[in-house]
Amino acid sequence: MPKLNVLVAGSTGYIGIQLVKLLVKHKYINIKYLCGNTSIGMKISNYDKTKSLKKLPTIIRFNKKYLKDVDVVFTALPNGEAQTISKFLTKDNVLIDLAADFRLSNASDYLKWYKQEHKAKENIKKSIYSLPEITGHKLKRYNIISCPGCYPTSILLPLIPLLKKNLIKKNNVVIDSKSGYSGAGRSVHKKYKHKNLYESLSAYGVGFHRHNSEIKQMTKKISKGNFKYNFTPHLTPMFRGILSTIYIDLKKGVTQSKVINNLKKYYKDKIFVKVQSKNSLISTNSVINTNNCMISVCKTDNKNRVIILSAIDNLIQGGAGQAIQNMNMKYDFPIKAGLKWNYW
Repeated sequence: MPKLNVLVAGSTGYIGIQLVKLLVKHKYINIKYLCGNTSIGMKISNYDKTKSLKKLPTIIRFNKKYLKDVDVVFTALPNGEAQTISKFLTKDNVLIDLAADFRLSNASDYLKWYKQEHKAKENIKKSIYSLPEITGHKLKRYNIISCPGCYPTSILLPLIPLLKKNLIKKNNVVIDSKSGYSGAGRSVHKKYKHKNLYESLSAYGVGFHRHNSEIKQMTKKISKGNFKYNFTPHLTPMFRGILSTIYIDLKKGVTQSKVINNLKKYYKDKIFVKVQSKNSLISTNSVINTNNCMISVCKTDNKNRVIILSAIDNLIQGGAGQAIQNMNMKYDFPIKAGLKWNYW
């Protein structure tokens, strides 16, 4: 099978570097171009000393003429920039965006949550929001693929199967998510310079975090608009990983075992989702440097309520790994290609 030529735009952020480190190990991929804005003329090995990165191309500024040389364009850029690139795509290009440019199905919602006009409204309907285990079967029809945010990934993977089977009450779900500080990007070091980032726990975006837009959009489609929840994200003094704790009231007659069985049945052929035995106390340490999502359902002293724990690596399953998983499904590559454990 011939290799695909790939361009990575935004290759020196935390997600971008992680993406390149996975792609360089992918047997069906050739990294043709690395593009950036503030790192032009530099090597990616200036940002990460991993041996396999030393022979990669020098970082250059994106130019639409490069699109004729590549099959896939990955964008790990600030919000808004992939919209511009999408206007130059040829029929032979596939764009896989790791930012929020095509996550929302309405331009008005994008303006509401991201405070900027969408610059490629005509391409929104040509794109798909692809959480691989949920919507990956629809990928073939689209050449613009939007990867979900890290928090929604950890939240929607356990919630969607339960909503589809109508197993949970939809009016009082509480979601508490804790992320490593890499989820806020490199700028987090400046933003939290005087707040002792490495020794404190910080809530942020309370009630209005942008990832609410994705959670609302997906749950509305499944529950016909009547899903009500509260989501609070936190930054923790660790580099990577997300642990989401989801408090759920069960419908009458639904048990903890039924919830677990439903999740196991839904994900039985999805190798990256690992549903644990009841009451397992999982941690981010179990998923770091993997594309796994680990899910546990725990009982409480109220038989009608359970607590779901969901752990992912925000840079892989919540970012670069999920992007590669979408590419693998789009091109019929082995699902594990580029996503095996012990990457470096």
